[in-house]
Amino acid sequence: MIGAALTVGREVHITLTKAGRTKVRYPATVVSDDGVRAVVRARWARPTARDFGFVRFEPGDVLTEHYWRDRWYAVKEVRAADGALKGWYCDVTRPAETGPDGIAVEDLDLDLWQSADGATVLRLDEDEFAESGIEHRDPAAAAQARQALDGLEALARAGRLGTL
Repeated sequence: MIGAALTVGREVHITLTKAGRTKVRYPATVVSDDGVRAVVRARWARPTARDFGFVRFEPGDVLTEHYWRDRWYAVKEVRAADGALKGWYCDVTRPAETGPDGIAVEDLDLDLWQSADGATVLRLDEDEFAESGIEHRDPAAAAQARQALDGLEALARAGRLGTL
């Protein structure tokens, strides 16, 4: 186990870093933590909407986020403010670390999206991953990241992202 277990009901911060810099940091409430997987719930962290083309994240959206201390990804169930499921956004990351302040993960650029109806599964940002230089700088991590993306895609195509 990497880091201490988080207390259910407590507000923590989620910190996503990229290339040694904080990319985003936002509050979330701990739903569960079994020592391997921590689940938190958070509202869309930005005050304005962001349209990705395949989904629009908006103020009021609720994300139930699953972080593993032994897996190279995080899975985020995305729901509209009215509770309607939009889909699952998956970040390929190094395994999560927890501490007194919350959860920290390092973004490895690769992402995956699955729509609520399961019809759309998109591998995202493979160009950013290639440009990041991780394959030369840290080939073992790059291999783990590619394997994680392949595994997420298999889970999505099997309709299992919502059952994790």
